[in-house]
Amino acid sequence: MFKWDLNQIPILQLGADFYDPVKAADFPKADLRYWNESVPVQFDKQHFVKFNPVPDNLQEPLALRYHGHQFQHYNPDLGDGRGFLFAQVKHQNQWYDFGTKGSGQTPYSRAGDGRLTLKGAFRESLATELLESLGVNTSKTLCFFETGENLTRYDEPSPTRSAVLTRFTLGHIRIGSFQRLSFFNQVQNIKKLTSYCVHFYYPELLPYTDNEEQMASAFYSAVIKRNAKLVAQVMMAGFVHGVLNTDNINIAGELFDYGPYRFLPYYDPEFTAAYFDQQGLYCFGRQPASFVWALHQLGLSLKQAFPQLDVNKHLEEFSGHFNENIQELFLKRLNVKPKSKEENSSLLSSFFQMVTETEVHFEQAFFDFHSKHALSTAAKAKYEKTGNVFLQNLDKFDVLDNEKANHSYFKSDSPVMLLIDEIEALWKPIAESDDWSSYNKKLQAIRSFRGIY
Repeated sequence: MFKWDLNQIPILQLGADFYDPVKAADFPKADLRYWNESVPVQFDKQHFVKFNPVPDNLQEPLALRYHGHQFQHYNPDLGDGRGFLFAQVKHQNQWYDFGTKGSGQTPYSRAGDGRLTLKGAFRESLATELLESLGVNTSKTLCFFETGENLTRYDEPSPTRSAVLTRFTLGHIRIGSFQRLSFFNQVQNIKKLTSYCVHFYYPELLPYTDNEEQMASAFYSAVIKRNAKLVAQVMMAGFVHGVLNTDNINIAGELFDYGPYRFLPYYDPEFTAAYFDQQGLYCFGRQPASFVWALHQLGLSLKQAFPQLDVNKHLEEFSGHFNENIQELFLKRLNVKPKSKEENSSLLSSFFQMVTETEVHFEQAFFDFHSKHALSTAAKAKYEKTGNVFLQNLDKFDVLDNEKANHSYFKSDSPVMLLIDEIEALWKPIAESDDWSSYNKKLQAIRSFRGIY
């Protein structure tokens, strides 16, 4: 069995088979554009500019190795191509990663320049901020610096400004990390990585570590459970990730690595975020199925080292966990007390029937009916033509938390949203005159209701 010291840097114990030492690029400038004070940082900001080693931590950045399915086509040429693991820190008895995006080329950059556009960093910070406020288990954007360089990109006006971003996350072990080991038939390393994940991300499973088959079964089941909850959170937030490849889904049950994304304007299961997803593989309504497909790939990789693992039996647990979380999160979004399963289910189905037929924004509907507000205000008229069944059902429920019901956030007429037109409007003054005031004001608005959901 593998031995781990829970008080020492985890990734170094995992060993050199899982990463490559790299160096950060040299940046002409380092203009701080965003810093997240909510992230527990124990060292100076300058470490996130030059990426000089943090004392008693990693002495050089590490580009992690992984493969993955991209749009369900296997790609063995992946890995950290424009980022690296810079440091790991322990906070409240849990280890976290500081990982970069746009920090330069690595052995996995292929033909890429290893850089990130300033607009990409700007967009990721907005996504993580709003998802956190909406109750989604997401990575945090710690900071991003503008580097003073110009980049050429084919999907936005070029030359465009460059940035380097650092994210704070539970971990960067992806489903694709296991797939790479399976691809090379590294059975012992699959076992090692499984044990690593149990010890550092699933400590509740430590009693199973004396029997490796039981450990693998418990681990796989736990990853399924966490990710079922995660995708339920994503759906209740009206979020479309855009690229749910297996290298973009981590085993800790935390959403991360934001490229193309959208928040739903109106309820539409076929709404797609990425312009290149012409088949709608990762559209809003298919996201649960995309997670199941990815988790199946994880199961196949694990089975190579743990042949007794019943992959299909475990995957059958997903729908139950997902549906349970959807119902729980739905009631939480409305701030009403649960009733019987039948009544809860009827409320849920009538709500989505209503938002399917109405022209009200997806987030606006949740906002209007939080704590049953719309039942006693003029907003009710917007829903009476299509939502009478829902209105009647909701009237039978009691408000759960009166303090949240009276939160100042609900004193306005509309919620904080982040639709694509607004993202472009926030970017325009930055691009034209380096004016960040609207962006900073938006961050304040997003944070104003944190904790409600």
